[in-house]
Amino acid sequence: MSSELGPLNPVLHQQLRLAIVSTLIRLDSAGFNYLKEVTNASKGNLSRQLTNLKNEGYISVKKSFVGNYPCTTCKITKKGIEALEQYTEQLKNYLDLNLNNK
Repeated sequence: MSSELGPLNPVLHQQLRLAIVSTLIRLDSAGFNYLKEVTNASKGNLSRQLTNLKNEGYISVKKSFVGNYPCTTCKITKKGIEALEQYTEQLKNYLDLNLNNK
């Protein structure tokens, strides 16, 4: 392992985006209201962070209607899975380096 550590993925290093991706990686898909409840985020902030993750290609977002009600469903993409795996590996490297230097 190198003693030089690069910067953490800035997209995933934000708490709410990390919570969203961490939730989606263990589910086939999740609705907006479920993600809002699990992350304890406001509607506006959750919407903004979903857009950020979608723009990065980390999640797909499907908008539809159930009856007369809008329904937003999110799913992690292959790129999102790979990014989360790299992020967690990099965090482990940070922790290993800090623990081994004590």
